[in-house]
Amino acid sequence: MIGVVRPGRLSEVKEIAKTAGRIILEKNGVIRGVTNWGTFLLPKPAKKLQSSHHTGHHFIMRFDASPKTQHQLRRTMSLDPRLIRYSIVKMGIKLEDIKDIPGKAEFR
Repeated sequence: MIGVVRPGRLSEVKEIAKTAGRIILEKNGVIRGVTNWGTFLLPKPAKKLQSSHHTGHHFIMRFDASPKTQHQLRRTMSLDPRLIRYSIVKMGIKLEDIKDIPGKAEFR
């Protein structure tokens, strides 16, 4: 999951990551790693709740979870007003395809 949180407080990013992690762990998923990328400019301004954002605090969470858990995670993340954007990206289908991908995602 790639998440972009409104800039300002690091505590908001931590709370969102904890909420996502709690959902995954309660449904017997596995969290592989969480990486904080920091705050930088968005490619284009994003509007959320009648305000325009030009920068965002980015983080990556790598996890394994069932499709049902991912649906619940998407629903919860879409309702959070602090989250500007998020995306859940599928890294592979079989364990052999994704076993060597590290938990930490370096930026540049």
